[in-house]
Amino acid sequence: MDAEQRDRIRSGRGFFAALDQSGGSTPKALAEYGIDESRYHSEDEMFDLVHEMRTRVITSPAFDGSRVLGAILFEQTMERDMGGVPTPRYLWERKHVVPFLKVDKGLAEERNGVQLMKPIDTLDGLLERASGHRVFGTKMRSVIKDADKDGVSAVVDQQFEYGRRISGAGLVPILEPEVSIDSPHKEEAETLLRDALQAGVDGLPADATIMLKLTIPTQPGLYGGLAADPRVLRVLALSGGYSRDEACALLARDPTMIASFSRALLEGLSAGQTDEEFTAQLDASIGQIFEASVEKVPSG
Repeated sequence: MDAEQRDRIRSGRGFFAALDQSGGSTPKALAEYGIDESRYHSEDEMFDLVHEMRTRVITSPAFDGSRVLGAILFEQTMERDMGGVPTPRYLWERKHVVPFLKVDKGLAEERNGVQLMKPIDTLDGLLERASGHRVFGTKMRSVIKDADKDGVSAVVDQQFEYGRRISGAGLVPILEPEVSIDSPHKEEAETLLRDALQAGVDGLPADATIMLKLTIPTQPGLYGGLAADPRVLRVLALSGGYSRDEACALLARDPTMIASFSRALLEGLSAGQTDEEFTAQLDASIGQIFEASVEKVPSG
């Protein structure tokens, strides 16, 4: 684990850019960027186009370590270059942004009000390649749709089980048990999740290091105890389907979380924009998310 990167994540002012849309979510991400499915005729062409989009974001003068602490990459992005340099190296060496890798393979069918992750059968090889690229950590997502105690426990158990393997390979795992913003019992599900996560953290060795990426809770500060635990490097907030304005307004009221936004970060960007227009829009988006992450609104 790189000590400089670790210190940057723990105490830096800023947020994470989640640039990790994978096969299933890529067509939607491209459509929102102004590239419809008629523009590509194979998966390879689709991934070439999304890499061009991500390259435009990461190489933009608006995107650097002064406001962006970390970036979460899709596997293919990790293996590709930007400016003739492997993307993870480009992020750290040129932008001073810490690279992370999405490792999950998508969601299983819903059971007990949750969707576990599909088995990550390529994990060991993926972690080896990530280490070779000097990636700092990983991210993996499961989804909680209702306040079912058994379901929430199953999600958290699976996240910690994979987290132990990732830590054993020398990387820092970001556990992402997302609570759906459309859950009929969102607040109750979040309380169950908080308790299950705390029990999981309590069972870790004193020198363990993990991160959490969670839905912005209905009750601000709900995850404050987790954020204060020395084994939890940082607690990130996902945008979860909120617009950028909504997500930033909610995040600004939570003193313990910083953003790790994907769709909300890219909102308003278009393939048809000039470089000047693109940079101006990205700069405004980054500025808004940065402020919500570091300048908190007092509660009450």
